[in-house]
Amino acid sequence: MGELEAIGDALTGTIVGRAVEPKAGETGGHTHEACCLNCGAALLGPYCHQCGQHAHVHKTLSAFFHDFAHGVLHFEGKIWRTLPLLAWKPGELTRRYIDGHRASFVSPIALFLFSVFMMFGVIGLTSHGIDTSKAQASAVKSLQKDQAKLNRLVQQRADAAKAGEATAKYDEKIADVKGEMAALQALKDGKIDPTTFKFQNEYLDDLNPVLGNAAKDPQLLFYKIKTNAYKFSWALIPISVPFVWLLFPFSRRFRLYDHTVFVTYSLCFMMLLLATGSLVGLVAASIASLFWFVPPIHMYRQLRGAYAVSKWGATWRTAVLTVFAFMAIGLFASLLVTLGLFE
Repeated sequence: MGELEAIGDALTGTIVGRAVEPKAGETGGHTHEACCLNCGAALLGPYCHQCGQHAHVHKTLSAFFHDFAHGVLHFEGKIWRTLPLLAWKPGELTRRYIDGHRASFVSPIALFLFSVFMMFGVIGLTSHGIDTSKAQASAVKSLQKDQAKLNRLVQQRADAAKAGEATAKYDEKIADVKGEMAALQALKDGKIDPTTFKFQNEYLDDLNPVLGNAAKDPQLLFYKIKTNAYKFSWALIPISVPFVWLLFPFSRRFRLYDHTVFVTYSLCFMMLLLATGSLVGLVAASIASLFWFVPPIHMYRQLRGAYAVSKWGATWRTAVLTVFAFMAIGLFASLLVTLGLFE
């Protein structure tokens, strides 16, 4: 079921993207009308001069499925002109779109929706569950470390008591370590199912209810985060735009619109790169690891082409933008976790 859901995510993304950027009517068909079937205006050519719909429309089942396949795979043919530029000349794509070359390329937001669902669809297909044996082995090692820490705390408390000093701070630390050890022992003994992370013993009842519920069922928290990542993926754009603006503060030449197009196309590439890397990693993990070197190169090329900066200007901005990217991802992840905890 997970694989089918992932495939559905990818298809949904292409359909949503196409809905955002449709062509006004379809080419070809089986009816010939004197008036536009959409707005009723008299037809003067192959397209309606009022609403833009194609003069000829089809009414066959085979044509319907042709449109479905065409919309999913071709984005009216724009996708095949957009992706090569996005991959190799992202700055040119960004600048041309900003300058008004709209008909030849998939718009940033349509491509963004396609990329989001494609990325999550691929990750859903390639992700794996938790290895129970590894989780239990990790619990054993953590127990050993916690036992040594507990012994030190007990000795420190005894020394403080002999010296007539307060022991409250040691008591609190000892209680925390014992609670952690109890949970680890439950995992080691199989009382916690690491594939669902559901506690079968009530170790966390005294914790804050919000954090306690998340700790008792992190699988549910992860599901909420994943769901929110779908719903709030658009938030990456407004989170990232101010960081790009800081690279050109108070510039009269480049405005927020330019930065928004830059960010959106850049995010599209990064998500498609992640999806591609996940697929390559299934057959060649060593090659997939090289994908980590691609984002800075892509950002450099996009900065050079989109903003027409010098090589040095693009270099230092790429270094700063790389740091900003991690900050933006951190803010987005914090948003998702917060939403997951309080839903």
